[in-house]
Amino acid sequence: MRFTKATNYALHTMLTLLDASPVKPIGVQQLAELQGVSPTYLSKILTRLVKAGMIESVSGVNGGYRLSRKKDDITFLDIIHAIEGTASLFECDFVHGDECSIQAVMKEAEEKMESHLKNTKLTDLVQKQTRV
Repeated sequence: MRFTKATNYALHTMLTLLDASPVKPIGVQQLAELQGVSPTYLSKILTRLVKAGMIESVSGVNGGYRLSRKKDDITFLDIIHAIEGTASLFECDFVHGDECSIQAVMKEAEEKMESHLKNTKLTDLVQKQTRV
């Protein structure tokens, strides 16, 4: 199983914004430099996060991005869904009866992974890092 690099950048960006001041937005240039990615590419990712309601864009000279939801409400699954969508990771293309047993196993595994990601918040990661 593999998520795109966009998800990786989105997770790291959200972690940076989680740590930032809720008043002063961070510019796309600064966010891009922190991750070594082009601002143009990161802008596309940020647009998805804005559309998902997790961050907001602030216009102007001192503009940029900041969280628009409470820190404690943002889960790994929210971010992944904003970038990757909600389609299943595995779809059986064969026609054989009511339900494919392979599909059932894959669906169960995906549900367990989604449950874990839904129950893991970005703030959980920050708390673990501060304890180390």
